[in-house]
Amino acid sequence: MIVVKVELWSAIDGSKTELARMHICNDGRRTIANPRLGDYTGQTFVGRDTATLDKGRVSKSGEVRDWHRHDFHVWNLVRRMLASMGYDK
Repeated sequence: MIVVKVELWSAIDGSKTELARMHICNDGRRTIANPRLGDYTGQTFVGRDTATLDKGRVSKSGEVRDWHRHDFHVWNLVRRMLASMGYDK
């Protein structure tokens, strides 16, 4: 599982606040047949602080199919997952 966290690090007092979290999971089906491809599911969670995000209430879900796992940097997968959830609109 890939966990993407967005944190705000204060330049004033050094505190850190988690603002967002996303999980991306390879479902394993495609990878067994062809290790170069992956099918992924993802979720973002409700909340703008760690305590609320830890409750695991799903905000949006998406999927990326037939992803060429070894050909692109992980940021490309994150971008594609966010787009599948509608964050590009």
